[in-house]
Formats: sequence, structure tokens, C-alpha cells
Amino acid sequence: MTAEAPASVDIAGLPLLRRGKVRDVYDLGDKLLIVASDRLSAFDVILPTPIPGKGKILTAAALFWFDLTKDVVANHLVTADFAAIQQALPKGVTLDSWFDGRMMLVRKAKRVDVECVARAYLAGSGLKEYNASGMVGGHRLPKGLLAASKLPEPIFTPATKADEGHDENITREQLALQVGGELSSRLEKLTLSVFKRAAEHLDARGLILADTKFEFGDIDGELRLIDEILTPDSSRVWVKSEWTPGRTPDGFDKQFVRDWLEKSGWNKVAPGPELPADVVAGTLARYNEFLMKVTK
Repeated sequence: MTAEAPASVDIAGLPLLRRGKVRDVYDLGDKLLIVASDRLSAFDVILPTPIPGKGKILTAAALFWFDLTKDVVANHLVTADFAAIQQALPKGVTLDSWFDGRMMLVRKAKRVDVECVARAYLAGSGLKEYNASGMVGGHRLPKGLLAASKLPEPIFTPATKADEGHDENITREQLALQVGGELSSRLEKLTLSVFKRAAEHLDARGLILADTKFEFGDIDGELRLIDEILTPDSSRVWVKSEWTPGRTPDGFDKQFVRDWLEKSGWNKVAPGPELPADVVAGTLARYNEFLMKVTK
């Protein structure tokens, strides 16, 4: 056994349900096995250079948040224990130790095909939409806001769910037409409730939760959190002391890589360029710092 990445991360004997930009999902009947790889995507392209250990950091962060928010809304987690997962696999299926710390055994859910985004600060696609229309996700915002401005209150701005390519922001009214008014209202309430719990936790640690996205699914008629939650891949988290309106602060997400890619001359069409060692190290350091600050 080795902790190095195996030549193939496929698990012989298990059917691969889907391979995402970062996570591989295996079908175990009424359960799923989610494996977080070290892959890194930027501008919707999976880059050829992995970030060693990134999958373990993402998994540890998701497990922490699932536990912290389980009294707000239930989730799909069964276990992340390596030995317990091994016992749950079909006879003859063995796992390399590389998988230890990267896996979650979860209950299978009927996914609601929408990204449930909550925003408390103006950044990313929300900033672009505001600059173009003065609105974000159908919310009319005050005039004169700048990059990284704090919003009057957190807002729910759903987006279409895209396994490949860009998610597209939609209004709450469009969401209601897509999934029904009752489910739309429940998604908004739960999204903002989980966001509030996470923002309070981070605020006590000198951090700002600018925005994040959640996914929900139905398990036995109950709406639950699924997939990842509040990781550097899905959230903008800033250091409070570095925040000032008018400039988006450095965070713990992939912006460090995006900035390098923007300067590299890459045309943002696959294949992406190999990342230099200092960019890999800098990215990993930011992910590690995120986990340390969040879980302390």
C-alpha cells in the first residue's frame, strides 16, 4: 500500500457513476461513494497539474461543515471512516491507502438540479451582473456598490446546475417555475439558514464568508444537503482585516491560480497549461490555511 496517487484512481469492481471536475462518484446501489481527487479546474477546464493532498483537504472541510450544520438541515453522509467504507464495499474490492481521507459514503438522493447560492458580499458573477444591471439574481441592490461591498443582507441567488461548462444565474421566480413554489421557498430558507450558521462560525475566527453554493437532494421525502459544502472550491472566504470595499481581497479559493492563468497567455481552451511548482505550492498552502483557520 502507498499513499502516493495510484496510476489510475478508478476502483476496480465498482461502477463509476460520473466523473466530475474534482470528484468521482461510484454507485453502490442505495448508496454512493464519493472520492475527492487532487484535480484542479479553472475556467471550466481541468488542469493537467494536480494539487497533492487537495482531495483530503476538501473532504476534511466538508465533513467538518456537515457536522456543524446537521442541526440546521440533515445531510447525506453515512461515514467517512476508511475501514467502515472498505467493509461496505462488495467482496473482493480493495482500496489503496491513497483513498484514505478522500472518501465519503453517502445515501443516494434525488438531486435538485440547481445550485443554491447565497451571497453576502459583491464578487464574481454577482459583481458582473450588478455592474451590468444593478441587480443580482433578481434582487435590486443599492446604487454605488463596489467590488467586495457588503450587501444589506445575505441574498439567495440560484443558478442552473451544469456538470460541464458554466452555471447560469437565474431569479427566484425562474427557480419557482422550474421546481415549484414550495420547493423553491424551502431551498431559499435552508440555504440562508446554513449560510448564517457558517458565516457566524467564520466571523468568530476573523473570516468573512462572501458567498457559497449548496446542493440539495431528496432522501425518503426529506430535503438534505448533498455533495460538498463550504470548501475552498465552492466558497469565497476572506480575512476580515484585509477587507475593504473596492478591492476583492485575496482568499483561500482558486483565485490564486486564476490570476496566474490570466497572466500566462492561455486562451482558456482545453488543454490547460502545466502549473509551475510555486503556483502548486501556493495553492496548496492556501487550502491548508483555510482548513486550519476554519476548524480551529
